[in-house]
Amino acid sequence: MQTHCQLENLKILHNDAWLVAIHKPAGLLVHRTHLDRQATHFALQMTRDAIDAPVWPVHRLDKATSGLMVFAKSPEAARRLSADFTSRQVSKRYLAICRGWLPDSGQIDRPLKPDRDSKGPAQSAQTDYQCLAHAQVAHPMGRFSHQRYSLVSLRPVTGRKHQLRRHLNHIGHPIVGDVAHGDRHHNHFFHQWLGQHRLYLAATNLWLPHPETEQPLHLQSPLEPSFQTGLQALAWASDPNLTDGSFDQAW
Repeated sequence: MQTHCQLENLKILHNDAWLVAIHKPAGLLVHRTHLDRQATHFALQMTRDAIDAPVWPVHRLDKATSGLMVFAKSPEAARRLSADFTSRQVSKRYLAICRGWLPDSGQIDRPLKPDRDSKGPAQSAQTDYQCLAHAQVAHPMGRFSHQRYSLVSLRPVTGRKHQLRRHLNHIGHPIVGDVAHGDRHHNHFFHQWLGQHRLYLAATNLWLPHPETEQPLHLQSPLEPSFQTGLQALAWASDPNLTDGSFDQAW
């Protein structure tokens, strides 16, 4: 069930004749689905109502993930934008808080099946990552007296279901707050420590050719307050260079 606070966090970030970009809050579905019949609000309908115009989805964002999402404002714009996503003309950046200390940078190359129960072949999947900061928290867990965390910038080369979450878990650095692919002990600690449940994964930047002019368009989304709470607790919020996307110039 969405809270009033969650719904207030949906914001229009860019709006022109061809597309609209929003900040989708964590916990909000993009559109109606049989997988969650209890949901009553959806990003697509809320965006449509906010701009008083029909919109078409052109890419996905998990319910638990917050951040930048683009809708087309016509069928023609949807076709062009969808083609750009499919042909990898769009570059996406995410920010995540992960368990453990990651290396400075690298690529995770691991094929993924559409879902855990799929009997079909796995599809190729690659994720580039760049570690932006490390932190250590004095909290006993298991045989360790301190817990280590990393702030990570992620660039999905491909777009498989739950790709970032599954890839980070595969290398032993699951995203904090990930119920399906994470570490329940660290998830529980963050809930107790910060008094909130959330997946610490946010879509922050998109680079794409504009569907009308084909000129490069850079879209950026701020982090929502609950994500900022995590950054503050780990002493990362005081450095804007970690979260404003400036690190992406090196990629």
